[in-house]
Amino acid sequence: QVQLVESGGGLVQPGGSLRLSCAASGTIARINRMGWYRQAPGKQRELVATITSGGSTNYAESVKGRFTISRDNAKNTLYLQVNSLKPADTAVYCCEFDARRGTYWGRGTQVTVSS
Repeated sequence: QVQLVESGGGLVQPGGSLRLSCAASGTIARINRMGWYRQAPGKQRELVATITSGGSTNYAESVKGRFTISRDNAKNTLYLQVNSLKPADTAVYCCEFDARRGTYWGRGTQVTVSS
């Protein structure tokens, strides 16, 4: 069973940056869309950003201009560069791969923005 594993989260001060990564433990064929989602305590999970196999991106309004999603198709790896972090960005960030054979989710990495 292929799993997705996120890394790169941590504690950062407001205005700081992190680079999140999401790697598959094995080969996943025909991945269409990859995405990052986040869930803050007491809130519903929300879409952060997605990227298609062709490189088209989509961002939540709250992160536009601060976050950048990218992917390495050869490595089945997804990235999220997060800049100018705010306390409101504090959440567990999870990745999702939408492939021909189904949808895969990671367990998440914690991002905490606090002074």
